[in-house]
Amino acid sequence: MNDSKNKIRKKSSKLKAPELKIEIAEVFRPLLSEAHRIKFYYGGRGGGKSYAFADSLLLLGRQRKLFIACLREIQDSIKDSVYKLLCDRISTWGLNDYKIFENKIENTITKTRFVFKGLRDQDVNNIKSLEGVDIAWIEEAQTITKKSWNILNPTIRKDGSEIWISMNREEENDPLWVLVGSKPDERTLVCKVNYYDNPFCPQELKLQAEKCKQESPEDYEHIWLGEPVRQSNYKLISSSLVRDAFILKMSSSTSPLVIGLDIARFGDDKTSFCFRRGRLCLGFESYSKLDNVEVANLATNIIRSQRPHRLFMDIGGQGAGVYDILKDRGFGEIIRGVYFGEKALNEERYFNRRAEMWDEVRQWLSSKPEVQLPADEELLDDLTSVNKKYDRRGRLQLEEKDEIKKRLGRSPDRGDALALTFAEPVYDDGEPRIYGNGRLTYNDLFNNNSKRRIEW
Repeated sequence: MNDSKNKIRKKSSKLKAPELKIEIAEVFRPLLSEAHRIKFYYGGRGGGKSYAFADSLLLLGRQRKLFIACLREIQDSIKDSVYKLLCDRISTWGLNDYKIFENKIENTITKTRFVFKGLRDQDVNNIKSLEGVDIAWIEEAQTITKKSWNILNPTIRKDGSEIWISMNREEENDPLWVLVGSKPDERTLVCKVNYYDNPFCPQELKLQAEKCKQESPEDYEHIWLGEPVRQSNYKLISSSLVRDAFILKMSSSTSPLVIGLDIARFGDDKTSFCFRRGRLCLGFESYSKLDNVEVANLATNIIRSQRPHRLFMDIGGQGAGVYDILKDRGFGEIIRGVYFGEKALNEERYFNRRAEMWDEVRQWLSSKPEVQLPADEELLDDLTSVNKKYDRRGRLQLEEKDEIKKRLGRSPDRGDALALTFAEPVYDDGEPRIYGNGRLTYNDLFNNNSKRRIEW
């Protein structure tokens, strides 16, 4: 009998994970000891966020059964995830109760399970597999799009479930920073951690940080203090310019109506119309999955009802077919076709028409009197999504659209539609009146019976 009891005791002892002391920096203790719906950690290099998150999850996974999802925006393979980091930490601490598979990690005693997914590949239907998740860890959260967050957040719905976020801020308008980190509610913990907060930061990293501080204070702030990159360094249009344009200044304008039409090319791209009168952008209309005839019918109705002075349209890809239909319907005097990739009007300054038109938007936003845009966060994302560079001749060039789509999660369709309204100068030969931009009168415009260019 005693032998049987001893066997039972030996068997039950095997069901307990061996006690191991894993050191967690004090600043990360809330990961283990406090209950928050969202735990948001950000900062610069050397703060130890990834190590602390991995160690904390491995510790919790040894205490009770958990379903843990390790997420990022794009995961083309398991190598793109934190899978290797978790494997390395398991080896470092000798956590032999964890079993490593090709695409998951499991605890043999508590049955805790780690899975790894890219959010870009998930939709409303197949993301349902995450509904039972206890903890979702979003790594490199600066790349997460608003669309991905809006799908994920309500999916992690189990009572007591948590979302852990670790990120190094890249831009002022990083979506998760705007949506979560900049305005935390009572259930959200936000904590900034830098190298000097991490007692385990290697001395070599501290020396590198101090060297960077002396040689390049701006780089030091971004790399080591976790501050976003100053947009003036590489952004064509800064968020401050766009937000200033959101402030209500005018409700109408008598300047000529100009329309930009950006036609969807692929998959999730949208066909977008932009309506602008001088200093006032009236708004946008966007449509999904329309064929050429449907787009042409929409444009026909808009031209007939709103009588624009000019409609500029992208004629790359599907746009050429829409242009031909509209021209055949008798709108040749109103429509103008534009290839984004064609030569700029000012070829000495701009790499192509796309760069030229987008820079016209930047100048329009920067000039006086002030301009008005519809207050729309997605429009902000569109307009601030484009990075600039210069070719060998010193001409302004914009990054490829595919790169923007990877970062933004979609094409900046409305930004392109607005840019198209600046394809060419627009003139007006209408009735005498003071124009809505507050600067031009009839005499300014039509002195000596000649047409004069309307100010942007």
